[in-house]
Amino acid sequence: MKKISILIPCYNEEENVVPISKAIVEELTKNLSDYDYEIVFIDNDSKDNTRPLLREICKGNPKIKAIFNAKNFGQFNSPYYGMMQTTGDCTILMCCDFQDPIEMIPQIVAEWEKGAKIVSCIKTKSKENPIMRFMRTVYYRIIKKMSSVDQIEHFTGFGLYDKTFIDVLRNLNDPTPFLRGIVAELGYKRVSIEYTQAKRRAGKTHNNFFTLFDAAMLSFTSYTKVGLHLVTFAGLVLSALSIFAAFLYLVLKLLYWDRFSAGFAPMIIGLFFLNAVELLFIGFVGEYVMSVNTRMMNRPLVIEEERINFDNQNA
Repeated sequence: MKKISILIPCYNEEENVVPISKAIVEELTKNLSDYDYEIVFIDNDSKDNTRPLLREICKGNPKIKAIFNAKNFGQFNSPYYGMMQTTGDCTILMCCDFQDPIEMIPQIVAEWEKGAKIVSCIKTKSKENPIMRFMRTVYYRIIKKMSSVDQIEHFTGFGLYDKTFIDVLRNLNDPTPFLRGIVAELGYKRVSIEYTQAKRRAGKTHNNFFTLFDAAMLSFTSYTKVGLHLVTFAGLVLSALSIFAAFLYLVLKLLYWDRFSAGFAPMIIGLFFLNAVELLFIGFVGEYVMSVNTRMMNRPLVIEEERINFDNQNA
């Protein structure tokens, strides 16, 4: 009997963990009864009642497991680590807030049974804020054009991954994994399924400007060289303009010695402009350096505090 693993990352989801566990169990037992299953929650150090609720859920069903992180290790490390702890023939990654439709699980599994190793669920429509939807669309298109890898637009990670691809993830040894980019770069025998993303069932989103910026910079520094190329090219252009401006100023000064006086205003404006460009490019380079530094340190993805229903397996 094949086994399906469902991985659900969570953080402060006390209103959702019980309903989603019940809904998934009902879906699996009703429409995929020929398969064994496990549901793995990985909690990223929730501060509400999520963990006590997960303990009760796991107590009532040994096929539901939980991993409690010692602290919050970020929105990328925790799901990636959780995927490597699953034991099924395939792993389905989905969020805890019901934005990823549970009723799509049989359709996803059917594509896997046809031979797909990865089933990417692409949200072609969304009930989220239209402004956020527009900003995400612009971001995906910019990254896709800049990246050397053909990135997948509006792919959040929701989908199915065959155990052979999970083994690929285990062997990457990447301390700052960006799953969406890894799937685009290394994913094979991949098919896509379109869906409409629903609104969050309950609770508040944990994304803010800083988490979204962090995601953008991780994908930017991991899969594009445009930033570094832009710095080099702009440096050459600005250097040429500076030399031309200096030469022009010298010529005008020699020709109109008594009458020519540019004053300090152009010099001050030019100085502020060049300093602003310099700071921008230092920030670009710093993002790349920080990305390289994090990978060189090779720290663990997460540190576990507790795991439940794993039959005393070591972390």
